[in-house]
Amino acid sequence: MEIRICKNSEELGRSAAKQVAQVLREVIAEKGEARIALSTGASQFDTLKALVEEPDIKWECVEMFHLDEYVDLPETHVASFRKYLKERFVEKVGALKATHFVDGTVEGIAKLTEEIRRAPIDIGLIGIGENGHIAFNDPPANFDTKEAYIVVDLNERCKKQQMGEGWFATIDDVPKQAVSMTAYQIMLCKRIVSCVPHKVKAEAIKNTLSAKDTTNLVPATLLKEHPDFILYLDENSASEILSI
Repeated sequence: MEIRICKNSEELGRSAAKQVAQVLREVIAEKGEARIALSTGASQFDTLKALVEEPDIKWECVEMFHLDEYVDLPETHVASFRKYLKERFVEKVGALKATHFVDGTVEGIAKLTEEIRRAPIDIGLIGIGENGHIAFNDPPANFDTKEAYIVVDLNERCKKQQMGEGWFATIDDVPKQAVSMTAYQIMLCKRIVSCVPHKVKAEAIKNTLSAKDTTNLVPATLLKEHPDFILYLDENSASEILSI
């Protein structure tokens, strides 16, 4: 594990984007194509903004997957992660080799599983939630399943985060379930880059880094077992780890 602490979210986004872009260029040069998995949410704004501005990436050679989507939420809803990625990524980079969106239905899981299991994901941008979740694997996360995507229940801390970021007016408006990439599937990414800025993530970062053992009560602790994991923080999200 490598930890990189940047001054603020904007600097973090630029630094992480350069790292991801370098990996994509190298993988495309080696194999002719690359596969990427993307997170969403407010913490990813600056990273995606910088990534789509990176030069000399052959996006037409890149296959994109994303992590999760609320069950039965229409794509037109402001909180839809399909809408988020189309507006903030897909429409900015132009034609990708392929896009594989989680549509929030149980029926879509089989097709997603078939596609993601065709080949490894070369790099995954995996955020960490305020409750320590990765994707929508809220604590206590299912670390046992070997499925690629599952339906999960969202806990109250997760729902409060979604409301706090402005995606929903009230906590009762947040869907109760989501389709999420599993912790097992996330760990199959060849490389993982986690971009985790902002003060609201400081507790989750402290809990993740201070934990002596991997625990599904802080799902992000699993990432520390990955052989190629870079954690990007800003001064705000790193504010509680100085004594660790």
